[in-house]
Amino acid sequence: MRRIRPRRSPATVLLLVVWAGAAGVLGLWWHTTPSIADDSGRILNAGRITGLLAGYLMALVVLQMARVPALERRVGSDRVARWHAMSGRYTICLVIAHVFLTMWGYALQAGKSVSDVVQQTVDSVDQLPDMGKAAIGTGLLFLIALISIGGVRKRIPYDAWYHVHLLTYAAVFLTFWHQISTGNDFAVEPAAKTFWYGLYGVVTALVLWYRILTPIRLNLRHRMRVEAVIEETPGIVSVLIGGRKLHRMGAQAGQFFRWRFLAPGMRFSSHPYSLSAAPRPGMLRITVKAIGDHSARLRELTPGTRVWAEGPYGAMTAQRRSRGKVLLVAGGVGITPMRALFETLPGAAGDITLLYRANTTQDLALWDELAVIAEDRGARLMYAVNSPDGERPDISADRLRQKLPDIEQHDVFMCGPAGFAQSVYEALRGAGVPARRIHHESFEM
Repeated sequence: MRRIRPRRSPATVLLLVVWAGAAGVLGLWWHTTPSIADDSGRILNAGRITGLLAGYLMALVVLQMARVPALERRVGSDRVARWHAMSGRYTICLVIAHVFLTMWGYALQAGKSVSDVVQQTVDSVDQLPDMGKAAIGTGLLFLIALISIGGVRKRIPYDAWYHVHLLTYAAVFLTFWHQISTGNDFAVEPAAKTFWYGLYGVVTALVLWYRILTPIRLNLRHRMRVEAVIEETPGIVSVLIGGRKLHRMGAQAGQFFRWRFLAPGMRFSSHPYSLSAAPRPGMLRITVKAIGDHSARLRELTPGTRVWAEGPYGAMTAQRRSRGKVLLVAGGVGITPMRALFETLPGAAGDITLLYRANTTQDLALWDELAVIAEDRGARLMYAVNSPDGERPDISADRLRQKLPDIEQHDVFMCGPAGFAQSVYEALRGAGVPARRIHHESFEM
């Protein structure tokens, strides 16, 4: 099979554009900054630049939540999610610095000391235009940051975290207006104000289009309903979803949707689940393990239940492939996108290999289907389960090279729990597989 040319990721270009925008913000600050004569001026100008950069990053934070297909499908949902989390952390740090430095500078100008920053903050919120809204928005940002801390997030139900996280939109809206009304840079330079309105306007339009209007159009057009629920293994079910002209949704093997089932107790929950089979003209399928309230209730769905979906999302598709040979690695219910790719990736006999990791052979969901696919395609199918005494199987670099002597010539797609994915990634790198040919994606955002 001839070598397949990989598609270039736009990630590097996008990052260059982001840094160019940050440089433009710095340039605006420099252009509108007069000579600084005293300490209060220096502190206030430090507050100005941190505020400008925070405002710029807030727009990017919202853009990364907009589900823009060019980002989701080419860059990848996992990378966009990482960018979103990183941008959020930087934004919070800049907001804290902006508030403290600005209020400190105001206090010094009023002849007060740094100990009077709290009182100065209260006075500014009470007296300056749009500062009340900014204070509420800042409080929301701190709340969202708090529940996103790893230890806190693990203790909060996913639905609660997800819906609180959506308050980011309100927080950014509330903090935007004081940037225009109290920002010296925008008063001095009208073109900068026009650009700022344009930046936030474009981001708002993208959110409205891709997070509201596009899902409405998709669901009105395809009218999806539950056709059947099938128990694959104890605790794992497949949900068959029918609808009109589903092949026109553009979904590919390896992608996922956010699913909302309009059944009692599930209407307000939206969760990401991968397709576990290649999309059919009138049928989609997901396979889900019961690991939470939402996933556990899927087995109770009845045929005819209306389904609301958003997507398709994700870049872990055949377009990422750059070699003729492919290794698919699945851990637990991570088999779902791998099963779809195992069925659809082009390849001659022996080109496609699937390694399936589970605790026991009884946990190998969809195994009979995988075996049929392997036989029909001449593909290799392997599993790795714990020994009878509970010892974990060896998935090391040496073991992988033993099973696939030419593993460094493979593209690798993998899906599974974070710890499993990390250990397999390290083993693959140790076996000589370049990082650019190891494709992994998580679907939490």
